[in-house]
This record gives sequence, C-alpha cells and structure tokens, in this order.
Amino acid sequence: MIYDNERIDQLSAQNIQIIQSSDVFSFSLDAVLLAHFARIPKRGLIVDLCSGNGAVGLFISRKTQAQIIGVELQERLADMARRSIQLNNLEEQLSVLNIDLKETNQLVRKDTVDCVVCNPPYFKELPTNVKNPNPHLAIARHELHTNLEEVIKMSAGLLKMNGRFSMVHRPERLTEILAVMQHYHLEPKRMQLVYPKVGREANTLLIEGIHHGKPGGLKILPPLYVYGDDNQYLPEIEAILHGE
Repeated sequence: MIYDNERIDQLSAQNIQIIQSSDVFSFSLDAVLLAHFARIPKRGLIVDLCSGNGAVGLFISRKTQAQIIGVELQERLADMARRSIQLNNLEEQLSVLNIDLKETNQLVRKDTVDCVVCNPPYFKELPTNVKNPNPHLAIARHELHTNLEEVIKMSAGLLKMNGRFSMVHRPERLTEILAVMQHYHLEPKRMQLVYPKVGREANTLLIEGIHHGKPGGLKILPPLYVYGDDNQYLPEIEAILHGE
C-alpha cells in the first residue's frame, strides 16, 4: 500500500523497491554510499540507527543473512520502512523499532550487535542554523532529537567486541567524529571522502570504526567522485546505483 504523495523507487543494483515521499523523506545518495561502503557480516545482528524510511537496511539486506533492525523516531518514516520491507518480502530479515534512539537498549541488548550503520542528522542544533520548515526533514537533517555523541555512544554500547560501526557524515565534522569515536572505544579504521566533482571540496565522509580495535591503522580509501563535467554520474557511481 502506498499513500498520496508517495512513490515507489527502485535501486536496480540491489533489486530493492522503496517507498519514498518528497513531503516526508526520500533517501539520498548518502544512504546508497553508506550501504556500499559498510563491511557487512554474513550473519548475526545489524542495527541501522536513524534509519529513516529504511533505505540503508534494505540496501544491505542483499549482502547478508543477518537480522537487521532499524531504529527510527518518526512514526511516518518507520511506517514507510515497514511497508517497504513488506513490498520486498523481507519481513523475516528486517524489522523497524519506532522509538527514540535513546531507548534502543530497552529493546536491543548491549554487547549483542555485530554491526551498526548510521546515516544521522548532520547539522548541529544552533540558534544561527536555518532549519527546513518541513518538520520531518528538519528532524532528519538537524540534531534536534539526537546528536553525534549520542549516536556514537549508543553504537559502541550495542556492539560486541570487534563489532563494526559505519557512518556517513559531513567532512567538516571529521575532527569531532574521530575524537568522539575514540572516546567511546570505536577505533577508526577506514575512511573515504566523496567529492561532487574533481576540483571541488569533499561534501561527504564515510567512516568505519572497530569496537575496542587496536589503536592506529586507519586506512584512507581513494577519493570517490560523483559527477563528471557533463553533470552525469561517473561510471563508479553508476555501478553502485545500477550494478556493473
């Protein structure tokens, strides 16, 4: 079932259909890049924090037999995610908790998760920041109900020893991200910067940490460029979106 102002989009690389709404929430390239970047265990338990309409969990489901639990505060987005799960016949693998991120430990026990993925709100809650007038989009993009430290602290608490944490964020917050990850014993191990075009500043950061991993050994992956001079997706992005 889809409602007014909703549509069904498809990520052909993963053969996944997803319910979207420009009035409420539509996944961006960030979600696709996070799902591609994250090293996903074949089995076990995965938690997708700030899961929105379920895009990241749906996209990674094709890589694994693990159980995937989405955690989403907004009721409308959680409902969209559940209907997308049904649309793809993935009810036995994916589920969604419509709760505040702070309540996650009430339903998912600490030290039991093999992998956490997260596409959190990027922008700090500051009086000077202009927020989207759409409340759904404002909550998704601004740290109104959670923040970077809460996301990382919760992720570390959920993860088993040597469990992996993967997140997409903004490069301008890199130093803060590294400091908070290390504070909560998530040792940064892999990082990749995404650029809109060659010659432009990076606008997306992909980062992975290992819970209680050995210090050091951070690998910086080659840069990823999104558009060519013709404003069309470059082949590497096309392959991620549509398959080889």
